[in-house]
Formats: sequence, structure tokens, C-alpha cells
Amino acid sequence: MVLTLLLWVAPARAADVDLELVLAADGSGSIDDGEMRLQREGYARALSDPELVTAMTSGSRGRVAIMYFEWGGAESQVVIADWAVIDGIDSAAAFAEQLRMTPRGATGWNSISNAIAFAHRAIRENDHEGIRRVIDISADSGNYGGVPLPLAREAAVSDDITINGLAVLCRTCDGRPARGDLEDYFARQVIGGFGAFVVTVDQTTSFAEAIRRKLLLEIAGLPAKPLASR
Repeated sequence: MVLTLLLWVAPARAADVDLELVLAADGSGSIDDGEMRLQREGYARALSDPELVTAMTSGSRGRVAIMYFEWGGAESQVVIADWAVIDGIDSAAAFAEQLRMTPRGATGWNSISNAIAFAHRAIRENDHEGIRRVIDISADSGNYGGVPLPLAREAAVSDDITINGLAVLCRTCDGRPARGDLEDYFARQVIGGFGAFVVTVDQTTSFAEAIRRKLLLEIAGLPAKPLASR
């Protein structure tokens, strides 16, 4: 007698959003309260900008899913605005208001690797299926603690997730990496995946404008320049 074993394979879910985007913002101890307000307001203004809302609703699905969290040390990742579908100006404004109203909570020092791992898990476990999946991570210095950064990056990239970077360059250079050093660090050790890129912001650049430009590029799927991690 021959026994036939039938295996049921769950069908792949159809994409319900054009993009799953995790905004992983630096909330570590090196970001003071004034810088935190600047950072939050930059994201809030960018996400409710009419041009960006048009970009978020112009894909084949007409909407994107976004989550925003702040991170610090290896054990500190705090969700500020959980997954929300942005499908118009009202949902974008509501998400932006959540960023303005929620108090900060991350503590510790710059575990970029655990922030990437947290973002990766958030994408895998959410209720959405995106045509594209992106982690947008900001930091003002290199990685300290947590899982090895190459492992966290490779795990996300192997899962077809693109990691883009926002390098927050020093304003007074009081121990933070200066221009060039942090950009190169992001390019070599942080970003990865198809079309990955780095945008930088410093005292000569409007944080809100840098965020807006970066999000436009991410949502459109167009890298700022062909700067791939190595």
C-alpha cells in the first residue's frame, strides 16, 4: 500500500499596499530634547506635505503602510506611531499628529543593529503585504551593542527589505562623526538592498526638507544616487 502525503502550502497574500515603510528614528541619549522636537516635527511636516501625500497615493494600490519608532540602546525600541495605512491627507495628518503628541521613551546609546532587527520583525509580523518593503533608519553615530550589525543587515536584506539611511551629521562636532565619516559608515555598514541610499543632514540643511526629499525618493522607489553598501 502506497501512502500519499499531501502538503498544504498557504497561497501568497496579494499586496494590499504599495510600500511597507518603517521609520526608525534615532532617540538615543545623544539626541537632546531640542533635537528630538526638530526631528519629530521634520517627519510630521514631511508626512503631511501635499506632494508627499500625492506620492503615497499614486501607486497601483493607492496607499502605503507606515510605522514610526525611536530607538536607543540594545533593549530600547519604542513605537511612537504604530502601523497605519496612509491613503489620503486625513490619514497622513493623523499619523503626523501622533508623532507630535507621543512622548519620547527610548534610552541608551545607538544600537543601530537592534533597531534594524526590530524594524525587520515589525515588517514580518504586521498585517500588510507591500509591493516594496523599506527600513528608513537615522543615526548620528555608529553602532554600539546589540547583535552584530552585519548579521542584522543581512537578515533584513535577505528578506527583500531595503535599508536606507539618514546620517545626522554633527552640528558642533562635540564627539560626533563629522561629514564624510558618518556618510561612509552608513554606505559601508548600514544600508543595503535594492537601490539603497544615504541622505545626510547637518546645520546647513533643513531637517524637514531633508526628510521630505528622502521620503519622496523612498516612496517613488528612486534612489538619490547609486550608492550601494559594500
